Amino acid sequence: MYLKKVDGPRAVRLPDGSHMTRADLPRADTRRWVASRKAAVVRAVTFGLIPLPEALATYSLSEEEFAEWQHAVETHGEAALKATAVQKYRQP
Repeated sequence: MYLKKVDGPRAVRLPDGSHMTRADLPRADTRRWVASRKAAVVRAVTFGLIPLPEALATYSLSEEEFAEWQHAVETHGEAALKATAVQKYRQP
């Protein structure tokens, strides 16, 4: 098996004891951002799997968009990332 050389860790352990690898991240050409994909990117950056600049460049995200995702997960959990629940969790 061939492993692509990457900077940084190949896997990290999450607080619940599970492991997250780079293979668990969404593809770079992702167009449809469902809550689970957004949460995976936030977890990867939060726990050090990929650095923030790499995530922003790979997924063509702005810093503001990523910050909104991160704040939603920290404040309300992964459910706040769902497009149908956005009004429930937004501040007026």
